[in-house]
Amino acid sequence: MSDNKLAASLNGHLPHPNQNDRNTIRIRGARQHNLKNIDLELPRDRLIVFTGVSGSGKSSLAFDTIFAEGQRRYVESLSAYARQFLGQLDKPDVEAIEGLSPAISIDQKSTSHNPRSTVGTVTEIYDYLRLLFGRAGEPHCPICDRSIAPQTIDEMCDRILELPDRTRFQILAPVVRGKKGTHRKLLSSLASQGFVRVRIDGEVRELSDSIELDKNLTHTIEVVIDRLVKKPDIQERLVDSLSTCLKQSGGIANIVVSQSSVVSSDNQQTTDKEQLTTDSEEELVFSENFACPVHGAVMEELSPRLFSFNSPYGACANCHGIGTLRRFAPDLVVPNPEAPIYAAIAPWSEKDNSYYLELLYSLGQAHGFELQTHWNNLTAEQQEIVLYGEKGERTAEARRTQSFKGAIPILQRQYEGGSELIKQKLEQYLVDQPCEVCGGKRLKAEALAVRLGQYGILDLTGVSIRDCQERTAQLKLSDRQMQIADLVLREIKARLQFLLDVGLDYLTLDRPAMTLSGGEAQRIRLATQIGSGLTGVLYVLDEPSIGLHQRDNGRLLKTLTKLRDLGNTLIVVEHDEETIRAANHIVDIGPGAGIHGGNIIAQGDLQALLTAEDSLTGAYLSGRRVINTPAERRAGNGRSLVINNAHRNNLRNIDVEIPLGELVAVTGVSGSGKSTLINELLYPSLQHHLTKKVPLPKQLQEIKGLNAVDKAIVIDQSPIGRTPRSNPATYTGVFDAIRDVFSQTVEAKARGYKPGQFSFNVKGGRCEACSGQGVNVIEMNFLPDVYVQCEICKGARYNRETLQVKYKDKSISDVLNMTVEESLEFFQNIPKAVTRLQTLYDVGLGYVKLGQPATTLSGGEAQRVKLATELSRRATGKTLYLIDEPTTGLSFYDVHKLLDVLQRLVDKGNSILVIEHNLDVIRCADWVIDLGPEGGDKGGEIIAVGTPEEIAKNSRSYTGQYLQQVLQHYPAIKK
Repeated sequence: MSDNKLAASLNGHLPHPNQNDRNTIRIRGARQHNLKNIDLELPRDRLIVFTGVSGSGKSSLAFDTIFAEGQRRYVESLSAYARQFLGQLDKPDVEAIEGLSPAISIDQKSTSHNPRSTVGTVTEIYDYLRLLFGRAGEPHCPICDRSIAPQTIDEMCDRILELPDRTRFQILAPVVRGKKGTHRKLLSSLASQGFVRVRIDGEVRELSDSIELDKNLTHTIEVVIDRLVKKPDIQERLVDSLSTCLKQSGGIANIVVSQSSVVSSDNQQTTDKEQLTTDSEEELVFSENFACPVHGAVMEELSPRLFSFNSPYGACANCHGIGTLRRFAPDLVVPNPEAPIYAAIAPWSEKDNSYYLELLYSLGQAHGFELQTHWNNLTAEQQEIVLYGEKGERTAEARRTQSFKGAIPILQRQYEGGSELIKQKLEQYLVDQPCEVCGGKRLKAEALAVRLGQYGILDLTGVSIRDCQERTAQLKLSDRQMQIADLVLREIKARLQFLLDVGLDYLTLDRPAMTLSGGEAQRIRLATQIGSGLTGVLYVLDEPSIGLHQRDNGRLLKTLTKLRDLGNTLIVVEHDEETIRAANHIVDIGPGAGIHGGNIIAQGDLQALLTAEDSLTGAYLSGRRVINTPAERRAGNGRSLVINNAHRNNLRNIDVEIPLGELVAVTGVSGSGKSTLINELLYPSLQHHLTKKVPLPKQLQEIKGLNAVDKAIVIDQSPIGRTPRSNPATYTGVFDAIRDVFSQTVEAKARGYKPGQFSFNVKGGRCEACSGQGVNVIEMNFLPDVYVQCEICKGARYNRETLQVKYKDKSISDVLNMTVEESLEFFQNIPKAVTRLQTLYDVGLGYVKLGQPATTLSGGEAQRVKLATELSRRATGKTLYLIDEPTTGLSFYDVHKLLDVLQRLVDKGNSILVIEHNLDVIRCADWVIDLGPEGGDKGGEIIAVGTPEEIAKNSRSYTGQYLQQVLQHYPAIKK
C-alpha cells in the first residue's frame, strides 16, 4: 500500500464505492422479448410496481430479465458438483445488471398437482403439528376413547394402595378377549399351572369343573391370579401377583374392586367358595404397554411419523394417505335415468356395444326387463343387478352360464388393465370418493385418537385457519406438555398469523394444494417467505392481488410492506389501483402491447405516472380516461334461472334467481361460495339439461327456467392446449381460412397441394423430424419436459417444399409468426379470416402471435382466446356465458376493451354471468349477486341482490361498501 493510501486508511478516508451504487439496481440494454434496449435504475429495499397494458413487457423485464439473471448468478456461485444437478441457465438478453440481490420468484404457476400436497404441508404448519402431537400428545383407544399410557408395576401398586383400607379386590389376567372357540387346551394348561379359577364372560368358574364352551360364540377368559384385602403389609405379595398377572396376559392386569365388602376380621383373603362378582364392583385396568387394556388396540410409541399421511407408519392402509379413491360413480355411468337401458349406460353407448347389449338382453331375460325399458322404470333391485352384478346362490340350471359381473365392476377391470387411451376415455366417469376406512381423514385410527389438550390433530387441520388459530390459543395443556410444546406452538401461531395477514383465513390446512387458485397459491408462498425472515432478498411477484376481494387488499399490502421493511426489495407486476398507489417506485411500460410496447413510459413516484402523457395507466388513474358507468341498467328478457336450496360445500341452503338477457356479476369475498354456486352447481345443471351426459347435481333441490337457455359456455383460465401444437390460430379456427388461402395460390395449385399440405398436425407438408411441433420434447426424470428447437426445420414446423409456397411473399411459417395485429392487416381481403382475427384484436390480444404455443400463454390470455372464439360464432340470443374472473392480468385499458366486448355480447340477446372482484366490471353490470358475509364456513349466504346502486346501499355487503365509493367517483352520465 502506498504512503498516501495508508495515511488515508488510518484517517478513515479510504476510497469506497459510491453509496448510491449500493442502494440501486441498474439495468443496461435489456432486450428480452419485446423490450427496446431499455436502461433502468431501481431503488433497493423498496416496493416497486411494474405496470402497463397487457403484453407491454412487464413480465419480460421482471421475470425473464431481472429474476432470470439473479437466479443464473446464484447458480453460478455454486460448486461444479451442485451445478450438474441444476443444469445450465441461459443468460437473458441484457448488457448488464448491477446491484442484483439473490432473487426469489413468487408466481402463479407453481401450484402443486400432487394429491398428497395440502395447505398444511406447503406452509410446513402440518410438520410442526406432527411434531407437537408426536412429542406432547396423549394416546387414546380408537374404539372406546380410553386414555392409553404404559404403566410400571410400581405405578400400578401405588394406584391400588390408594384404595380404602380393608377393601377387597381380585387380580385377573385376561388371556382370551373376544375370540371364538372351546379353548379346551388353554383351560387345561391353566389348571396344570396351578390356577384354580377363571372368569368366563363375566362368570367365575372353577377350573376343576367340566367347562364346555360354544365354539361359535366369542368368549373372554380371565385367570384369577389372587384375591386380596388392602392392608399396609400386602405390598410384597401385590407385586408378585401383578408380575404373574402381566406375564400371563401379555402386559394387562384387571383389578376387580368390591365396593361393599370391607372385612371386619383380620383374614387376609376371602373363602374359596365366595363369588367374585357382586352387584357393586369397580374394575381398574392397567397395562404396561401402549395398548388399550380393554380392547387391546396397540399403539406404537408416539412419534411425528405416526401423524404423516405420506408415511406408511401413519397413512391409512386402504387409501395410502390420499383420503380418496377413484371409483366409478353410478350417476355418471347412468347420467340420464330417463333413457332406455340400451342407451342409459354412457360408456357403452358411445361405441359399438353389441357385446354389452347381448349381456344386458340375457340379464333382462333372467330378471324380467327388456332393453327398451327406461332406467327409471327398473326396480331398485334390478338397477343394483345391472350396475353391480348378480348376488347370492344360483340355481343348478343357472350355473351352466356365466353370471353377470355388473357394469361398474366390468368398467373397473377395463380401466385397471386397459391402455392409456381406454383410461382416458373412462376417466370422465370416475370420481374421488372418500376412503371407506378412514372417511377421507388420511390417517390411521391410532393417530386420529391421539389428543393434545381437548383436540385431536384433525380438529386443528379440518377447520378454517381462523378457527385453527383460535383453537391453538385455547389449548389446555399440563405443565409438562407446555414445556415440550412452547416453542412449537409459537412457530405454528406465527405461521397461521401470516396466512391470516394475506387474506387466506377461510382455507383449511387439510385442503389439497391442487384445488387452490393461482392467486391463493401465490399468497401462501408469500406468507411462507415472510415466515422465513430473510433480508437482502429480491422478491419478484406476479399480480398477488388476483382473486382477492377489495376488502382483503389492505391486508395483502401490509404483508408486502412488512416483507419490504425486513430489508428486502419487492418488484410486483400489478394492475391493481390500490397497490400502484401504495408503491414507493412505479415503472410504467408501454405504450402499447407486443411490438408497440417494450419502452419505459414513466418511472418514479405516483405523480410522475399521473402526469406522463403517453401512459395509459396514468390516464385512467388521473381521470383523463374513464370507464363510464352505464346510465341505465338492462331490464333483461323477463326470464330467469332459479336455483332452490343449494347446499354444496359452504353454501347454506340458499335460493338464487339469475335474470337472463343481462350482464350479471357474482361477487363476494374470497371463499364465499361463488365458484361453488356457478361452476359446481349451475353449469352441471345446464349440461344435464342440454346434453344429458352429466347427472344433475344432488346438492340442490331444483333449478327452474332451463328452457330459456339453448347453449351454456364456460370461459375459464384453463389452457387452450397442453402441447406446442395448440395455438390461437388453430383454437379459434382462423388457421383453416389461412390454409385455404395458401392452397389457392398459383404455386400450390401447380404442385397439387390441398389445404392439408399446410397443416402441421398431419403428414404431408409438415417437418417429420419434429412431427410439425417445431420443437422436440426431451423427457426429464423428476423435472418438467424440456422443449428443444428442431434442428431440421429450425422451428418452422414445415418441410422445405411447403415453405416454398408463398402468399404475398410470406410462407405459412411466416404467417404463424405474425402477431394478430399484423395478420389482421395482411389478410384484410379475406373476410373469413378477418372475422376471427378482429375478435382476437378486440379482446386485447393484438400482440399475441398466431402460432404462439398454448404452453406459453398465461391463464388470462387463454381465457381471452376462448372469449374471442365464442365472439366469432353466430349468436343464438339464448346463450349463457359463464366467465370466471376475466380481468385477471388486464390493465385498466384492457378491462375497458373487455367490457365493450361483454356488453356487445349481451346486446345481442345473450346472458353473461361473471364471477368478479374488479369494481369496474361490477359497477358496469346490470345485476349483482353478492355472497358472504365472510369466506369458508362463515360464508355461503346471499348478502344482497340488485343493481350496483342497490348493492352499494347495503351496509352488510363488503362489496357494497367499496362499490359506493367508485359509484360516487364515477357517477352515471345520462345522455
